[in-house]
Amino acid sequence: MKRRDCLAVLATTLASRAARADTHEMAEIINKAGRQRMLSQRMAKSYMALGQDVDRGLAQRTLDASMSMFERQLGELRSAASQPAIAMSVRQLEASWTPYRAALAAGTPDRGRAPQVLSRAAEVLARAQECTALLVALSGRAIGQCIDTSGRQRMLSQRIAVLHLSSSWGLGGASAQAEIASASARFESSQAALLSAPETTAAIRDELALANQQWTFFGAALRGLRPGVSDPEAMSHVFTTSERILEVMEDVTGEYARLG
Repeated sequence: MKRRDCLAVLATTLASRAARADTHEMAEIINKAGRQRMLSQRMAKSYMALGQDVDRGLAQRTLDASMSMFERQLGELRSAASQPAIAMSVRQLEASWTPYRAALAAGTPDRGRAPQVLSRAAEVLARAQECTALLVALSGRAIGQCIDTSGRQRMLSQRIAVLHLSSSWGLGGASAQAEIASASARFESSQAALLSAPETTAAIRDELALANQQWTFFGAALRGLRPGVSDPEAMSHVFTTSERILEVMEDVTGEYARLG
């Protein structure tokens, strides 16, 4: 092979590798932005648990780890935001995080401050969702949609747990139960969509089946909800089962990201 032909092959190979690296980097960024959605709810869940003395040690560790991860990923998203629209979205996410962090850190969790925590969590969730949606649109690839959908499942597991624990604390009323039903239906339909997606591998299907098993246990725990009645045992089941679903869906989302 002539030297210039060798150079042409090398250039093509390097360009292909660079394109794959860029695609994989985008997949990881989508994963991180989607994880911020989940963390917004996981922190609120931990606050609700701490305020009602549910799994205190686990809840405190979960809150501390979630706040630390959110901070770290915010910096990583800021560094990776090369597009102006993405950079603006990350700044908005950061602006919503500042008051939420302050609300979470404002002394021992109590019911009086819980509505503010829930409100701040909803704002951070909305900003993280906007950022994730922009990144998925920018990627323009089907795998980006799978990462988004799978990542949203992580959030829904935590969101449902927040609604259960806050309702047990007398917050949210009938609307909380209606939202639990709506979020549960979305989780189930999204699981079905992921199972049938062409991008889903056999290994991912096995993980999704495991998540569905945990979802059955989660549903049983959720049925113990009595609005305004703090049932530590029922809330503990909700807290720990939501963590197990999160763990499995974290693995699933990571697998989709690696396919990117």
